[in-house]
Amino acid sequence: MWKSLKWLYPGMGIKRWLVLGLVGAVLVVLGIEFFTPGFAYNILKAAVMLQGMEHGTANWLIGGVLVAAGLLTAGYALRRFIGLLLMELNPVSAGSVVDIIYNRRYLQYGPKIVVIGGGTGLSTLLKGIKEYTSNITAIVTVTDDGGSSGRLRGDLGVLPPGDIRNCLVALADKESLMEQVLQYRFTSGEMAGHSLGNLFLVALSDLSGGFYNAVQALSKVLAIRGKVLPSTLQNVVMGAELSDGRIVHGESAVSSSDKKIRRIFLEPSGCEPLPEALKAIKEADAIVLGPGSLYTSVMPHLLIKGIPEAIKQSRALKVYVCNVMTQPGETKNYTAADHLKAIEKHGGKLVDYIVVNTGQIPERLIERYRSQGAAPVQPDMKKLRRMGVIPVAENLVLESDVVRHHPAKLARAILKLIFTSKSPLERWRFVKDYVGRNS
Repeated sequence: MWKSLKWLYPGMGIKRWLVLGLVGAVLVVLGIEFFTPGFAYNILKAAVMLQGMEHGTANWLIGGVLVAAGLLTAGYALRRFIGLLLMELNPVSAGSVVDIIYNRRYLQYGPKIVVIGGGTGLSTLLKGIKEYTSNITAIVTVTDDGGSSGRLRGDLGVLPPGDIRNCLVALADKESLMEQVLQYRFTSGEMAGHSLGNLFLVALSDLSGGFYNAVQALSKVLAIRGKVLPSTLQNVVMGAELSDGRIVHGESAVSSSDKKIRRIFLEPSGCEPLPEALKAIKEADAIVLGPGSLYTSVMPHLLIKGIPEAIKQSRALKVYVCNVMTQPGETKNYTAADHLKAIEKHGGKLVDYIVVNTGQIPERLIERYRSQGAAPVQPDMKKLRRMGVIPVAENLVLESDVVRHHPAKLARAILKLIFTSKSPLERWRFVKDYVGRNS
C-alpha cells in the first residue's frame, strides 16, 4: 500500500495525468446526471448557475457536452499516462502505443517457426520473419573458431558468441540502434577485432552462471521477438574428410579447404542438444534449414544427437533455403541438387520444399564473385523434383554491393508456403494481413 504512494512523489510526472483523468471521470458522471436527474443534479440545480432550468432538451444538450468533454479529457490523460510508462519501462521501444501493442500482442498469434543455421544467412532470414510472427526459435550452430569468437573460445573456453549475437540483434525490437552497439568492433590495442556484443555475452555468461543463461538475459534486455538457442552447450569441434582423404579440424580449416568435402563430423560425437530446441522442433508449424554455409552453418546441427530425428518426426512443414551463390572450396560448382544431396547424406531425407533463387544477379557482382571462385547456384528444377522435393523458385536477391537474400522477400516466400498448406481462412489472413502490409 505504502509503495503505491510513490506515484505521488514530486518529479514522477504522473500526478498531472491522474488528476486530469479524474477530472474527465467527474465530467462524465455529471453529464450522465443531466440525462437522469438525481442527487448530483439536484445539488447543481441548487447552485445559482442552474436556477430555473427544467429537465428537458437543454439538460440533454448540457449532459452530452459534459460526457463528450469528460471522455476526451480522460482519454487524453490515459494516453499520456500509458505513453509515459512505456517510455520509462522501455525507452528504446518508445513510440506509437498502437505499434508497441501490435508487436507485443498480434505477432504472438503468428505461426511457430524454427530456423536452423548460423552465420549471416540465418540473421538475414530472422530480420524478415520477425515482421510476421514472434513465435520464432533460432537454433544456432556453435562450431565457429575464427575471428573474435575463436579468440574468446580459445582464451576463455566459452562457446563462440558471434552467431548468437547476430541472431539476437536481428530479432531485437529496434535492431538499428542495438546493432550499432553490439556490433561495434575495437580497432586498436589488445581488444582489436573483438566485438562489444561478444564481450558482453562472455561477461553475462560469467555473471549469470553459464552461456545459456547469458543468452536468455541478453534476450530480455533486447526484448527480442522469439528465442535464440545454441544447438548444444558442449564445446564441440568440427572436422571434415576431404576428397583426397585428408582430415581437417576446425570450422575455419573446413571452410577454407580447396578440396571437395566428403563428409563432416563433430568431436565429441553424440553431443546432446538443448531440450528446448527439441521441444520447439516438435511444436513447430514450419522448420527452416538455412540459408547459410552448407557444411559449416547448416549441417553441423544434423550431427547433434536427436535433432535430425526430431525434424523427421515433426509434423511441421520442412523447408531448405538454398544459398544464392556457391562458396569457394566448400561448395564449388554445387547446384541446388548437390546442396540437397549433401544434407540427405548427413541427416537423411528431411525437407519437403527447397527455396531457390531465380532472380537476376547484376553482372558486376557475378564477375567479382567469379574472381573469388564463387558462382550463382543453378536451381536444376528437374533433378530436385526427381529427388522428391518441391522446388520453390523466387526472386530473392537483395540489390547491394554483395549478393545476399532479401530479408522481406525470403520471409514472404516462407510464410506463403506455410499458409498455403493451411486452411482457406488462414490463407485469407495471410493475403490480407501479411502480404498487403509488406507489398
